[in-house]
Amino acid sequence: MNHDWMNDPALAKIDKAKLDFLQALVFESRTLNKDQMLPFLMAVAKRGQADHITFSNEEIETIVAVIKRESSPEEAVAIDKMMRMHKKRG
Repeated sequence: MNHDWMNDPALAKIDKAKLDFLQALVFESRTLNKDQMLPFLMAVAKRGQADHITFSNEEIETIVAVIKRESSPEEAVAIDKMMRMHKKRG
């Protein structure tokens, strides 16, 4: 995924620092295998907390909708699954 998604008008109200954080997350996770992903996500969560980066439900839904538009059908299915798990947990 390139940086184009960050310029979507739907994201105009979301702080650029939050979008930069997400872009770094996507970029840094590209080469990880499944065994490396959980420790990576834990470290990212800790870094987000240290930087006081949080997302409202509205921001999450907007970001996910934009990312899905840029995703393959398979990626969109995986995103939907992840969002269902997130909603069950929350």
